[in-house]
Amino acid sequence: MKEHIKNILQKGKSENAEWIDRQEMLALFHQPEKEFHLKEILFKDLQKTEIQDNSSADYKKMFVRIWTRIEKNKIQPKSKTKYLYPTIGIAAALLVGLFIGIFINSIQTKSEPVYYAAHSPKGSVSEMILPDGTVIFLNADSRIRYTMEGDNGIREIFLSGEAWFDVAKNQKKDFIVHTPFYKVNVTGTQFNVKAYENDNEVITTLEEGRVIIQSSENIKLAEDIVLKPGEQAILSKSSKEFVIRNVNTKWFTSWKDNKLIFINTSLKELVVLLERRYGIEIEVINKEILDFHFDGTIKNESIIEIMEIMKKALPIDYKIAGQQIEITGKK
Repeated sequence: MKEHIKNILQKGKSENAEWIDRQEMLALFHQPEKEFHLKEILFKDLQKTEIQDNSSADYKKMFVRIWTRIEKNKIQPKSKTKYLYPTIGIAAALLVGLFIGIFINSIQTKSEPVYYAAHSPKGSVSEMILPDGTVIFLNADSRIRYTMEGDNGIREIFLSGEAWFDVAKNQKKDFIVHTPFYKVNVTGTQFNVKAYENDNEVITTLEEGRVIIQSSENIKLAEDIVLKPGEQAILSKSSKEFVIRNVNTKWFTSWKDNKLIFINTSLKELVVLLERRYGIEIEVINKEILDFHFDGTIKNESIIEIMEIMKKALPIDYKIAGQQIEITGKK
């Protein structure tokens, strides 16, 4: 099996590889039964990989970021974060991402941008590191499409859902996050963008650095909006109006650390968040209770534990019916 895997990797990373060969190579990372041999080959190849100073991707910086995150993970409870490749753990996941990035960089042509995609399904939070060293956490039910060599050489992300970014600084290459309603222009900073299709608002929260919110095809701004650390921009999809406010950013970014903080959150909003976090369906039978509000923090609790906490805090009851949870008002 080991030689078979090695042959697939060699064919897939070849400059003249056929598309089917590259697909077969990438498919290896989703086959747990091949995990041991795959990791062994990857680590050996990574040790032999020479990183050139003139490479378009700063792999040396990326290696530093990867190992920093691995060391940080060693002192955290393992249950705190779910990763993009849950079957092989953080070290292998991040190194696999780098390995693919090196392959992609070697086969990518400069004639036009090549876009890649990542998806975090309901019930999970995913972490990835881009070839430039940028760290991205994808919240549940979120998708991104990205390229490191977009139009005019910029770094581009197209987001549907929610993501937290720690952008690698590069004064020569802008980093732009596209949402359906506006663009977020960054040089190097930490921020969160929440842009779920079914939500009524698009929210950008800045932790460190500086971001500029700019017009897109769907909304034209009179002037760019510049956020400072601790500020949050909220766009109402219906009115197309912005509200800028100062916030405790941890309330809005703690999800990446497997923690949700609710401050005066309506049951209607809470149901949506719980469905995404736990990958379940929740039906509220009595619609009048949707306006109840809840304060609390969720860390490693199961959905049943959460329902019990809510049952004590709010005048509600619940039951499990098949594959979903039904919430009713207390009689």
